[in-house]
Amino acid sequence: MKKLLLSLLVIASVAISSAQVKVSILGDSYSTFEGWNPKGHRVWYDFHHRNDVDSVNQTWWYQLIEDNGLQLELNNSYSGATICNTGYNGADFTDRSFLTRSGDLGDNPDIIYVFGGTNDAWAGVPIGNADEKDMYKLKPAANAMFRNIKNTYPEALCIAIINSELSDDVVNSIIEACDRENVAYVKLENIDKQNGHPSISGMKQISGQVWKTTAPLLYKKLKEKSK
Repeated sequence: MKKLLLSLLVIASVAISSAQVKVSILGDSYSTFEGWNPKGHRVWYDFHHRNDVDSVNQTWWYQLIEDNGLQLELNNSYSGATICNTGYNGADFTDRSFLTRSGDLGDNPDIIYVFGGTNDAWAGVPIGNADEKDMYKLKPAANAMFRNIKNTYPEALCIAIINSELSDDVVNSIIEACDRENVAYVKLENIDKQNGHPSISGMKQISGQVWKTTAPLLYKKLKEKSK
C-alpha cells in the first residue's frame, strides 16, 4: 500500500510540475513570514527567532511549492486571525477574519489551502450552529467562508488544513463545514512545535502530510481538465 501511494505521488508530481499550478493560501501565523504576506498583516515568523524557523524556505508552504514545481499566487495570512469574526477576549476581528479575507486569494489560483482554526480554539470563540447566520460564531462562519471561496474560485481545488492539538469542538466544526461544502481536508498529526508554532521539523511534517492529500486530488483534477 505504501509503495502504491509513493508511486502515485511520483506520477502526480511529474504531471503537476509541467502544469504551471498556482497556489494561494488563506492562513494565520502558521503561514506567515515577513515580507511574504499582504502589507499591514501581522506576521509571527520573522527575523527575530521566535523559534528555530528563521528563513522563508523553511516554512511548510514554501517547501511544498518549491519541492513540487508549483507557483505561489498569493499568501493571504494574518497572525492571530480567527475564522469567524470573534477574536481574543471577545474582540471584533472582522477586519482580519478568514471569512473577510476569503474572497481575496489572487486572480486565478489552482489550489487554495485554508489553514485556520488554531486561533478560534485558543481564543475560545463561540461555536454556534451550522444553520445560523451569526458570523461571530465558528460553524456558520466556516460554512460561509468555504462557500465564498467556492463561489469566487469555482475552478480551484480547495483543501483545508486542520492543526493538531485543537479542541474537538473546533476540529469537528471545520470537518462538518468541509463535508457540507464539499471541501477536502488534511487533519495534521504529531506536528513538532516550539512556542506553539511549527518548528523546522514541524514545517517539514506539515508539507509532507499536506502533499500526500493534495497530489492525488490535483492529479485527478488535471487529468479531467485535459480531456
